[in-house]
Amino acid sequence: MLTLDRVTEPEHTAPTLVHARPATCLQSYQSALEQVGIGSGWHVLDAGCGSGDFLPWLAELVGPEGRVSAVDRIARNTAIAEERMRQYDPGRAVDVRRASVLDLPHADGSFDAVWCADVLQHLDDGMLGRALRELRRVVRPGGLVAVQVPDVTALAVRPGDPFLLTDFFRAAAPSCPYARQLLRSRELHRWLREAGLASVRQHTTVIEHIAPLEPETLRFWTRICALVARQARGMGSGWDHRMVPFADAGAEDHPLRSRHGYVSEGTTVAVGTVPAPTMG
Repeated sequence: MLTLDRVTEPEHTAPTLVHARPATCLQSYQSALEQVGIGSGWHVLDAGCGSGDFLPWLAELVGPEGRVSAVDRIARNTAIAEERMRQYDPGRAVDVRRASVLDLPHADGSFDAVWCADVLQHLDDGMLGRALRELRRVVRPGGLVAVQVPDVTALAVRPGDPFLLTDFFRAAAPSCPYARQLLRSRELHRWLREAGLASVRQHTTVIEHIAPLEPETLRFWTRICALVARQARGMGSGWDHRMVPFADAGAEDHPLRSRHGYVSEGTTVAVGTVPAPTMG
């Protein structure tokens, strides 16, 4: 699920997107994680764990004999993640540290797998390659590197222009590096191969919300549309006019409040295997 952060960038740039997980999306995200192939008894790192949404699910996958570690660069997030795991399983020790995915404080081959969700879209191309190599470094040969990012090409709202949000990100991309980074989700497989990972696979899940939208989902997406409308004002090319129906999140005639209201979103997961060292 995508949210728009408070707009502080110049009006010609794309909105800042951050990840949130309302109850209406939990099953889809959990299913995506379960398809990675993490095994019982494994030691797994959640790299860029945020507030720890995935940690209980990872703990379930590795079981009582497995271990879960986590890092995040924001101290507040690590504190929330630690508390979440204490509430989930008071007797289970989880190593949560403050660190960047660009410089992990772990030895080579420390983990059986690493999971990195909603982090890589915030990195430019140079940092993305560096981060993937760092994730590979801390995973043992034969282990898994799994990454997840939002796929904005799957975003759609109805009733209305079927290309509205896709066109918005495409129009923003030339002047906003972050918009370009959001549009590279379908190329994750290439980035994993270039980082030296093998047997790369990738899957995009489309999540759909159909009227009547759940109250939480409706509040969430009407706010997103309003913030996109604010951001579009400085882009020219008729964007003010195109976004008018979605500009007022509280409007009774907002398209998403109609009996035909609809939202789709996407999440892409790519997984690669760390190859064995070559002899010679």
